[in-house]
Amino acid sequence: MSEATARLEIEDLQESLRAVQELIADGSRGAELRARLDALHAADIAYLLEALPPEQRLAVWDLVKADRDGEILVEVSEAVRESLIASMDSRELVAAAETLPADELADIAADLPAGVIEEVVQSLPAEERERLRAALSYPEGSVGALMDFGHVSVRDDVTLEAVTRFLRRFDELPDHTDQLFVVDRAQRLRGTLPLARLIVSDLHLEVAAVVIPESVKLYPQDRAEDAASAFERYDLVTAPVVDAAGALIGRLTVDAVVDHIRSRSAESALAEAGLRQEEDVFATVVDSFKNRWAWLAVNLVTAFVASRVIGLFEGSIERLVALAALMPIVAGVGGNSGNQTITMIVRALALGQIQGPYWRQLLRKELGLACLNGVVWGTLLGAVAYAFYGSVALGGVMALAMLLTLVLAALMGVAIPWLRARFGRDPAVGSSVLITACTDSGGFFIFLGLATLFLL
Repeated sequence: MSEATARLEIEDLQESLRAVQELIADGSRGAELRARLDALHAADIAYLLEALPPEQRLAVWDLVKADRDGEILVEVSEAVRESLIASMDSRELVAAAETLPADELADIAADLPAGVIEEVVQSLPAEERERLRAALSYPEGSVGALMDFGHVSVRDDVTLEAVTRFLRRFDELPDHTDQLFVVDRAQRLRGTLPLARLIVSDLHLEVAAVVIPESVKLYPQDRAEDAASAFERYDLVTAPVVDAAGALIGRLTVDAVVDHIRSRSAESALAEAGLRQEEDVFATVVDSFKNRWAWLAVNLVTAFVASRVIGLFEGSIERLVALAALMPIVAGVGGNSGNQTITMIVRALALGQIQGPYWRQLLRKELGLACLNGVVWGTLLGAVAYAFYGSVALGGVMALAMLLTLVLAALMGVAIPWLRARFGRDPAVGSSVLITACTDSGGFFIFLGLATLFLL
């Protein structure tokens, strides 16, 4: 999709949102509003619902056709989904869930009441029930949790003419079908047959003659991040998923991978800011407080520690007022440098680029970079301090404090994600809060300590 096309679609969505808000405010144009909603894709309706306050959101939700409830529930964010489900009775939830295939039903199963899930499971055909059970058995963040069961497979001992006749039986192929999966009589994966190759090959040939031996195959226990890397590396649209015996059980599609990457990116951004989960932008004050209080409490404690560090040097600040003006610069630059380091490392961890033996090498590199930055920017800030206050000693203290603070920032920028990963915690969670706490307290202590030692 081109940048111009993407921008146009976003503008269209924003225009739709404004139109929906106007129709809701009017109150007498329900039929027009329903018609506009019927013409929108489920993902666009989800976007509109997420951008509306609760009262207007529920008003729009009531106008959506019941047979579209399920696909929209899959598209909306978890926080908004909970509010929509809370507004529906059991009969409506069962009807919505029954319209979804097993893999999509598994995506929202955790948000549905247990009674609804039980009723839906009982109504499913045996094959779909088994697929749902399998989808729910895989942990979140695995290939199995993202797997799609809607694939097309063909035997390797039939002709391409037979394959084309088989495909004509479908009303339409599953979304993102760029290739057929080739299996033997025991359903073991033998390779893939791209549709582009099928179209140009002699129809009298057998599938085995034109099959491409699979170069990428996934297992349901694989990490979704590893699968996403494979999709990016090999420009995949779909990839087969096989069990331990090599039997084809499903496929992973590029749309599921993109959704996962987007979700993980949002989670990482929220975690770095200390938010425990995605939050409905129009959530109640109490719900937002529950989501945000934990790391705010940590931040409060670390801010108190930083204030006590400053308090230790009250006498020094009283005798040399310039210290009060200069110390935020040291802590601020140190915090920015630490955030750069920790952001780079958290991203590399998410991509699986850092292995155990290389942490020491990474630490040496970051400490070297910190020393270089410390010399360059410390010298510059020392010169600025001298120009403003006319003290060579103050300029020297400023330069040395900047160097030591950047070294501390690099050390903590590596140590925080390493320790969290070592103890099985998400390295991104609260990383911004923790690194800022370290650089603030450490930066104040280093600068004021050096000033007390050399200037007073």
